[in-house]
Amino acid sequence: MFDSSKRQIGFAPPSIDQECIAAVERVLRSGWITSGPELKAFENELETYLKSPRVLCFSSWTTACELALRWFGIGPGDDVLIPAMTYAATANIVLHCGARPVMVDIDPIERVVTLEKLQAAWTPQTKAVMPVDLGGWPVDYNAIGAWLNSTPIRNGFKPKTAVQEAFGRPLFISDAAHSFGASVEGMPVGTQADITGFSFHAVKNLTTAEGGALSLSLPPALDLEQTTAWLRSMALHGQSKSALEKTQSGTWQYDVTEAGYKCNMTDIQAAIGRSQLRTYPDHLNRRKEIATQYNRLLASASWCTLPVLEDDTRESAYHLFSIRIRGFNSGHRDTLMLRLKEDGIATNVHFIPLPLLSLHRNRGEQMSDYPESAACFHEQLSLPIHLHLEDEDVDWIVERLRFHVDELMAELL
Repeated sequence: MFDSSKRQIGFAPPSIDQECIAAVERVLRSGWITSGPELKAFENELETYLKSPRVLCFSSWTTACELALRWFGIGPGDDVLIPAMTYAATANIVLHCGARPVMVDIDPIERVVTLEKLQAAWTPQTKAVMPVDLGGWPVDYNAIGAWLNSTPIRNGFKPKTAVQEAFGRPLFISDAAHSFGASVEGMPVGTQADITGFSFHAVKNLTTAEGGALSLSLPPALDLEQTTAWLRSMALHGQSKSALEKTQSGTWQYDVTEAGYKCNMTDIQAAIGRSQLRTYPDHLNRRKEIATQYNRLLASASWCTLPVLEDDTRESAYHLFSIRIRGFNSGHRDTLMLRLKEDGIATNVHFIPLPLLSLHRNRGEQMSDYPESAACFHEQLSLPIHLHLEDEDVDWIVERLRFHVDELMAELL
């Protein structure tokens, strides 16, 4: 029976503790609140956590990864391979550059793109490959990286810029917005691709309210310091000095070398991130515990396809717990979500496949070309997984989920 005394269970409320609040207050009282020493410390700490040669923070995943595409020289006439099942931002940044997002269908079990699907979509116009780690689950980085470094791909690559010439192959840029804390062969996701983009949006495992980062693991032929300088400058309108650098150098003069953007991360955001990073391993363990509890409680449900959380080489960041309900269509799923909402349980869907969005329908994309993404969309439901959940909350969510699914299944007979 429904227990009307149960508290409301949000989908992904941020975890903000007193230490985090104190960190923000400290920065607010410091006299320096934009990009400065707190941001530099956060970037250094991220490098240590990710075991990365270089991490740079920006205002969002979107601005960070668009800068990365522009640095590589992506533009008109170029193709970038992406999944059909992803958030709009993955395709938007390709379109911003004047290039063409080429969609690839997903694996029905892992719900990410596979090497075979990417290989089938490759053409000589492919200048970058941008797979997406969905729900915290990493793509097969090793297989994709080996393919992009293979002789046939290198021989078919036609560089247009000096950076592309130095690569000698397409850029491997990972949309790891969901997978901060995931691992491949015991190493954190962040160094397997040439560039890995993370999101610190409000609903992510680690948040800075808004924000994102690039982890750079570039080929030896690329100058890391030069690349870093270009990215930092382009995040500040192409300016040759940041505000802090102008203050510290004792001279205000600066130059603007290119028409840049405004997408830096502030010290206020960085303070939130630093606070969260200190306790992140414990937070990740708790998310794993919740996912494990869901798995145990739903393992016997004949209608439920559980997400992949771990295999011989990869482990999820447990950002989402997304199930598939066999036999459902999107109407059944949406009805289920409404009934759970009446029980005080918020759920979500990740994602509406890109070909169903007006932007891409108007570009000529057809959902029928991506059958696995279409099927996943109809059946998919993301359950709450966050640090505010108690074990009894998870029990309650599964109890109500089972009740409503069984009820809906009976209605379908």
